[in-house]
Amino acid sequence: MNLKPYTRQQLALRNGQDREEIWVAYDGKIYDVGSSRLWRDGKHYEHWAGQDLTEELRDAPHTDKVFDKFEVVGILS
Repeated sequence: MNLKPYTRQQLALRNGQDREEIWVAYDGKIYDVGSSRLWRDGKHYEHWAGQDLTEELRDAPHTDKVFDKFEVVGILS
Protein backbone atom coordinates (compact mmCIF):
# COMPACT_ATOMS: atom_id res chain seq x y z
CA MET A 1 0.00 0.00 0.00
CA ASN A 2 1.59 3.25 -1.17
CA LEU A 3 0.08 6.06 0.90
CA LYS A 4 0.55 9.77 0.32
CA PRO A 5 2.40 11.62 3.09
CA TYR A 6 0.75 14.64 4.71
CA THR A 7 2.30 17.18 7.04
CA ARG A 8 0.68 18.17 10.34
CA GLN A 9 -0.33 21.46 8.69
CA GLN A 10 -2.05 19.63 5.82
CA LEU A 11 -3.79 17.32 8.30
CA ALA A 12 -4.98 20.33 10.30
CA LEU A 13 -6.97 21.55 7.28
CA ARG A 14 -8.96 18.29 7.21
CA ASN A 15 -10.87 19.22 10.35
CA GLY A 16 -14.44 19.29 9.00
CA GLN A 17 -14.47 23.08 9.19
CA ASP A 18 -11.86 24.38 6.71
CA ARG A 19 -12.55 21.50 4.30
CA GLU A 20 -15.15 18.76 4.05
CA GLU A 21 -12.67 16.01 4.92
CA ILE A 22 -12.67 14.85 8.54
CA TRP A 23 -9.34 13.16 9.16
CA VAL A 24 -7.36 12.19 12.25
CA ALA A 25 -3.94 10.64 12.66
CA TYR A 26 -3.03 7.76 14.92
CA ASP A 27 0.32 6.00 15.14
CA GLY A 28 1.60 7.57 11.92
CA LYS A 29 -1.45 6.74 9.81
CA ILE A 30 -4.17 9.18 8.75
CA TYR A 31 -7.76 7.96 8.88
CA ASP A 32 -10.87 9.36 7.22
CA VAL A 33 -13.45 9.42 10.05
CA GLY A 34 -16.00 11.46 8.13
CA SER A 35 -18.38 8.51 7.81
CA SER A 36 -18.84 8.34 11.58
CA ARG A 37 -21.75 10.19 13.15
CA LEU A 38 -19.53 10.52 16.25
CA TRP A 39 -17.20 12.84 14.31
CA ARG A 40 -19.92 15.10 12.91
CA ASP A 41 -18.61 18.64 12.32
CA GLY A 42 -15.07 17.45 13.08
CA LYS A 43 -15.56 17.10 16.83
CA HIS A 44 -15.70 13.93 18.94
CA TYR A 45 -16.29 14.68 22.61
CA GLU A 46 -13.28 16.86 23.55
CA HIS A 47 -11.25 15.84 20.49
CA TRP A 48 -11.01 17.74 17.22
CA ALA A 49 -10.33 16.36 13.76
CA GLY A 50 -7.24 17.44 11.90
CA GLN A 51 -4.96 16.32 14.72
CA ASP A 52 -2.70 13.45 15.73
CA LEU A 53 -4.62 11.59 18.44
CA THR A 54 -1.89 9.08 19.32
CA GLU A 55 -1.20 10.51 22.78
CA GLU A 56 -4.85 11.24 23.52
CA LEU A 57 -5.98 7.67 22.92
CA ARG A 58 -4.51 6.58 26.26
CA ASP A 59 -7.38 8.41 27.98
CA ALA A 60 -10.09 7.08 25.65
CA PRO A 61 -12.65 4.49 26.76
CA HIS A 62 -11.77 2.35 23.71
CA THR A 63 -8.67 0.81 22.16
CA ASP A 64 -6.97 1.59 18.86
CA LYS A 65 -9.15 -1.11 17.25
CA VAL A 66 -11.73 1.66 16.76
CA PHE A 67 -9.66 2.80 13.76
CA ASP A 68 -10.05 -0.57 12.00
CA LYS A 69 -13.40 0.51 10.55
CA PHE A 70 -11.98 3.62 8.89
CA GLU A 71 -10.06 4.00 5.65
CA VAL A 72 -6.37 4.88 5.87
CA VAL A 73 -5.93 7.84 3.51
CA GLY A 74 -2.30 8.76 4.13
CA ILE A 75 0.65 8.81 6.46
CA LEU A 76 1.77 11.58 8.77
CA SER A 77 5.13 12.91 7.64
